[in-house]
Amino acid sequence: MQSRKRRVWPKLSSAFFPMPSRFAGLFSGRFPGGLSTLFLVLALAVSLIGDPLRAGEAAQVAETAETAHGAQESQGAPAASAAATARILTLGDSMMAWHGVSGASIADVLSVVLGEPVENRAIGGARIIYGLPITGAMGMKISKQYRGDKVDWVVINGGGNDLWLGCGCHKCDRKMARMIAADGTRGEIPRLVHQIRQTGANVVYLGYLRSPGVDSMIDACRDLGDEFEARVSAMAAQSDGVYFLDLSRLVPEGDRSFHGVDMIHPSKKGSRVIGEKLADLIRQIDKAR
Repeated sequence: MQSRKRRVWPKLSSAFFPMPSRFAGLFSGRFPGGLSTLFLVLALAVSLIGDPLRAGEAAQVAETAETAHGAQESQGAPAASAAATARILTLGDSMMAWHGVSGASIADVLSVVLGEPVENRAIGGARIIYGLPITGAMGMKISKQYRGDKVDWVVINGGGNDLWLGCGCHKCDRKMARMIAADGTRGEIPRLVHQIRQTGANVVYLGYLRSPGVDSMIDACRDLGDEFEARVSAMAAQSDGVYFLDLSRLVPEGDRSFHGVDMIHPSKKGSRVIGEKLADLIRQIDKAR
């Protein structure tokens, strides 16, 4: 029976969890043999359920949840009604969606700090460039998360999955150019931002966390991430009503507390700090808040 298990597992791993050749550089020299595939699968599985609560953050998260619940009760409106009346909308991938189930996502924190509802449509795994029509329309294509809503602010993140999963952070020039040109004026991202700005809404494009000098599966994407965000920053600098929130220097060297166990997504502490910085930016621009 023991030898039978050893024969079955390699077949299952290669059939259901193949490691594309373009990702080989992300794992070379870090994990022995098939462990690289297993580690990737485990990380992606964790991304679907969120990071477990760290002991040191329990009080802060509990306080945030209690405040949010109290605000909702005082308004006398269910969550669906709050979303319908929200004047702030968030779009993006798992960074924005992370901890949504426990009410501690970036959008949840933004809502609590500003004292108003925020509708979060971000979906884990979503991309800027996404070719499948049905799941794309359901939100896996980030631009499809926006439906012409008349709101005051739209916060967007995205592009990381395109670089990491789309081209393995290797030879991504064409993919990057399709998302956003070097001068920040053309591509899928400027097109989406322009569409939103046509409604009068302000736009914040949210950058990504960087790993704090600790080995992570996406360390190979660091240089590409810097180039990508330089283009987004250029877009914001030349566009009225568009702002870029840079998170690349947020995490102190060696500090793991801003990241989840996968060292990719934010911990609850990370989401809280990002949400607070986002609220500060919005309040600086929008004095009514």
